[in-house]
Amino acid sequence: QVQLVESGGGSVQAGGSLNLSCAASASTDRYSGYCLGWFRQAPGKEREGVAAIDMRGEIYYADSVKGRFTISRDNMKTTQYLQMNRLEPEDTAMYYCTVDGPNYSDPLLSIDTYNYRGQGTQVTVSS
Repeated sequence: QVQLVESGGGSVQAGGSLNLSCAASASTDRYSGYCLGWFRQAPGKEREGVAAIDMRGEIYYADSVKGRFTISRDNMKTTQYLQMNRLEPEDTAMYYCTVDGPNYSDPLLSIDTYNYRGQGTQVTVSS
């Protein structure tokens, strides 16, 4: 069982930045083989995939965040990050990190394709 601890959420004004982190309790060998992702869900909206990075380092972004968000991973620290710049009120949501997703199919399709997810961290962007 992999435990995930998220941090970095908060409240910012539009145009600001936040950096989310998600630390996993996994061995470095196992972690390096995982596909990692970030999903979000805003009140009244469906959950959506935001960004993912697979074991080969291939990166995927939702169209709504391309050019503003950057996903990265540090396999030695078994930690993933989501750097969010130029935040917009529409980015307000609960953000979830996910671990052990699909390495050979669309990693943003569904959070249910991941075996582990974090507890969520709230991001609120005011205009």
